[in-house]
Formats: sequence, C-alpha cells, structure tokens
Amino acid sequence: MRRLGISIYPEHATLEENKKYIEQAARYGFKRIFTCLLSVDKPKEEVKAEFKELIDYAHEKGMEVILDVAPYVFERLGITYDDLSFFADIHADGIRLDEGFDGHKEAQMTYNPDHLKIEFNASVDNKYIENVLSYKPNTDYVLTCHNFYPQRYSGLGYKMFEETSKRIRQHNLPIAAFVSSQQPDTFGPWNVYEGLCTLEMHRDLPIDLQARHLFATGLVDDVIIANCFASEEEMKALSEIEPGKLIFRIELEGEPNEAEEKILFEHPHFARGDMNDYAARSTMPRITYKDASIPARNTRDLKRGDIVIVNENYDRYKGELHVVLKDMPNDGKKNVVAHLPEEELILLDYLDAWKTFAFKK
Repeated sequence: MRRLGISIYPEHATLEENKKYIEQAARYGFKRIFTCLLSVDKPKEEVKAEFKELIDYAHEKGMEVILDVAPYVFERLGITYDDLSFFADIHADGIRLDEGFDGHKEAQMTYNPDHLKIEFNASVDNKYIENVLSYKPNTDYVLTCHNFYPQRYSGLGYKMFEETSKRIRQHNLPIAAFVSSQQPDTFGPWNVYEGLCTLEMHRDLPIDLQARHLFATGLVDDVIIANCFASEEEMKALSEIEPGKLIFRIELEGEPNEAEEKILFEHPHFARGDMNDYAARSTMPRITYKDASIPARNTRDLKRGDIVIVNENYDRYKGELHVVLKDMPNDGKKNVVAHLPEEELILLDYLDAWKTFAFKK
C-alpha cells in the first residue's frame, strides 16, 4: 500500500509546532514520519526524552516513525549494531541507515528482538543492498528510502533513480522517495537549504506534480515531504492523489460545452489497449455521449499534450477523448478543449495501454 509522509526536525522547531504539524498531516491521511538524528548534537538522555514524546504523539495519530542514523550516530550515542534498544526505548518503528556498516551487521540488525524496521539508502549505485541481502536478512523488516538533496543541482538524475530503484524492485523491497514543499521559509536538518527533493528535476515543481510523477514511475511506494513546514493546501493536494491513476492538471482552451465538460471531468478514462504513436484514445465517451451535441470549435493543429474531443463532423467517433502524444495536423474534426502545462508533460511517458487517467483544472 502506498503511503504519504512528512519529516520532523526537533532541533529546529518547538515541540508544539511539531505536534501541530503531525496532527495536520494525520488529518490528511499521512501515515509515516521521517526524522533525523544525523544533525542532533545533544546528550543521550535529552535526545531520548525529546524524541520519545514526539514519537508517542505520532503513534496516537496512527503514524509510523523512522529515524535517520549512521555509524557515527551510533558512536556518539553509545549504540552498537547488535543492541538497538535505544531506539526501542524511544518507541521508534525503525531506523534508516544513511550510511552502512559491512552488510553482515545490517543483516543481523533485521533480527533485532524489538522488531525494528531497518531502512537502507536506495540512492547509492554500489550494490550495497545486494550485499546486505547476500547475508540473508529478515526481509519482513527491510525497507529502502532514497536520499534528499539540499544543494541545488545535486539531486539524482532520473536515469540513476530509475536504475537503482529497478534493482531494488527485483527483490520486492518497498521504496520511499522525497518531495519538496514550495512554501517559503521551510527548512531541513542542515543549514544548507535550496529545497529538499530526491530528483533534481523536481526541485521547482509543484509538490503534487512531484508526487504524481514518482507514483507514475511505479518505482516508489511511499512519498515523503522532506522539508517543513508544508502548507495545509499542499497536504490536501497530496492527499487527493490516487497513486494508481495518472492524474493530469490541465489548462482549458475556451469554455467547454456541457458534454465536453462532462467528458473531461466526470467520465472515467483509460487508454485503449491498441496504443498508437500519436494519441492515447479514451473511446467509451463516444458511446455515453453518442446523442450529445459537440459542434466543431478550436480545431487548430495538434501539439503534444493537447486534450481533444472528437466533434460531430466525425460521426462514428464523436465524443472520443484523445491525449495527443505527437504533433499532427487537425482535419477539423477534433476540438482542442485543453492542454497540459509544460511541466505536466513529464507524465505523458507513463500513459500507456489500458492506463487509467483523469484530469484536474
């Protein structure tokens, strides 16, 4: 099951601010929290008390909490790989290893008596996870999660993201990735901050488009907002995503008539199984609206990303909706009712045969 998450950085906000943020996220159905011990430099007992209260509150709201750690955090807090009781004592659900040990230690960690989940870094192209798996971990307690990147131009390229994620998918392990709120004055764990995202191509995109793209790849199970505090509007937009459905935000061209409006926003759509290179065709509306009036309008030539509805000059096909994949001339029988904004075009690569899709203004 795909889930949404937020991030909390206790050293950069008050307890009450963090609790308010957790409560808001829970209201919108968010189910997990990423938090970080890498940047925390406090005495062990103080860390324990602070994190335990936050984690207990998150659990009251039905949310899972994973702590980001590394070997140097273990050293600083006097933790060993074969005794993870510190994390159990603060009621964490698991830990994410930003950096690892030798593979065998990580595998042994998955057999910890407190059943803590162990999450591995999915962004490193060095067969690290394969090495851990070679030592036969308990995969019931294995997760993976990509990095986020505070520095502009340092985020993952899509090819690297795809290659590392596909290798993990071969082992049936869950994968999480990060998106970035576009609210001003947000923050992450470090002083360096130019947005927080996994994929560099997402850095300046609306948060819901970042998430829709990650879900569309089929390579991500959980999407986590890396910076805080995201706005309530952003959380609402994320909560409305249906991960298995490709949802496009569109810009209308002119005023659609009643039939066009209903075809666009009310009729279910899926791409025909016999896909062609020029357009994804949703053909069922032509049956539903065979008696509707759809006069010709806005019959300009077609560009990739246009949304067209066949007009009554094409009698048998009147009412069909097409998502244009390739530029082509218009014979006057297709009304251009809307188009995708340029940033939304990245989603067209995932519109394949039988794919269910929908539109939002």
